[in-house]
Amino acid sequence: MVKEKILVLNPGSTSTKIAVFQGEKEVWVESISHSLEDLKPFPTVFSQKDMRKKLILELLLKHGDQLDSFEAIVSRGGCMPPVEAGAYEVNDEMVYALEHHPVDQHASNVGAAIALEFAKEISVKAYIYDALTIDEMTKVNTITGLKGIRHQARGHNLNTRAAALRVCKEKGVDYNNSNIVVAHLGGGITINLHSQGKMIDVIMDEEGPFSPERAGGLPVYSVVKLCYSGKYSETELMKQLQRKGGMISYFGTADMREVEKMINEGNTEAEEVFEAMALSTAKNIAKIAPSVDGKVDFIVLTGGLAYSERFVNSVKKHISFLAPVELVPGEHEMEALAGGTLRVLRGEEQAKQFRDSTK
Repeated sequence: MVKEKILVLNPGSTSTKIAVFQGEKEVWVESISHSLEDLKPFPTVFSQKDMRKKLILELLLKHGDQLDSFEAIVSRGGCMPPVEAGAYEVNDEMVYALEHHPVDQHASNVGAAIALEFAKEISVKAYIYDALTIDEMTKVNTITGLKGIRHQARGHNLNTRAAALRVCKEKGVDYNNSNIVVAHLGGGITINLHSQGKMIDVIMDEEGPFSPERAGGLPVYSVVKLCYSGKYSETELMKQLQRKGGMISYFGTADMREVEKMINEGNTEAEEVFEAMALSTAKNIAKIAPSVDGKVDFIVLTGGLAYSERFVNSVKKHISFLAPVELVPGEHEMEALAGGTLRVLRGEEQAKQFRDSTK
């Protein structure tokens, strides 16, 4: 076993991403693709466990890494019942919850089970970090205008918290004593508010700005009329909102580089819709600020769209009055998983124990 050598797993719907870290250094990272044909024999995500596990072991062998050389295994956390931010030690109760009553079906649900089996085999611990279902929202932030419907806390938790922690480290401020708004700008856009070390408010991509793929928050009466128009089944309408909304609904593409090309070629509609998306993002960043009475230390823009200078500049133009805007472009999930585990190994953070609150 090599000190501070960490195996990082990140199962996705059509891939399994694997990385090896030695301390803070990424030694290698690789993604195994799973075609629809490969996945066809498996009726559930969890039934893919042994297949994915075998492929991971083959990849480790290819890179010359023995399983027993790792000090810890970490996986992206799946859709378990609501948890706090940070590290959790994977246990049998967590694996059972992810297999038998997950909050949602997601490929990451199988990651904890694979990590735990590997960890037991070599007598180390397995962890998840910043799971998909972090819910630290204050009660008042969960209340909506219709009893029985609650604001949800799901979002790009792993990447947004990593971005917030990175900015705090770079600026020399204490994350646990700061108020930071983070906007994840991707196929969907989610916004969360980190206050005094917790994510106390979240705007999910179904409620917030429209984005390259998502319709975002819509006039609800109009949506109700669509539901009963006879034009769509439930599945078809959900697809329109989740995968064919936003820029796709206007221009048939989620690639913002193509939209920017249209703008450069004089397409005024593309320019207007692009600006509307940036303005909508800024409005939603401002919308979350009252949860800390507007006392925001930093606004952080992360995700793939944060590479777009045009989009970032437009958002900054509308929101810089609130707080300094910092950029952490791209997604840093593997680095975030390894970094969280490293803090646990070094005693800088205590891993929590999962207990199934639904029992």
